[in-house]
Amino acid sequence: MGKCVNHPEKETGYLCSKYGRYLCDDCLECRDPKLYCKFRSACAIWFLGKGAQNLEQCTAEDNSGTGDDAGDGICIMKGGKA
Repeated sequence: MGKCVNHPEKETGYLCSKYGRYLCDDCLECRDPKLYCKFRSACAIWFLGKGAQNLEQCTAEDNSGTGDDAGDGICIMKGGKA
């Protein structure tokens, strides 16, 4: 646990392995999403920020009938996003 880089009064467990910075729930966003990061495949910050957005998009597409609406819980992202 550490203190958020932007909100030092907040304790958090989310650590950016690339920059060594802690981020609270309010700041939970990848700082350089377009730059290579060797930690990305195991990054909770990436998953909870960008990954969660992609999951929400996938779910919305499934529910609207424009995605994989087979009811099997599998969603295929367009444009190679996952």
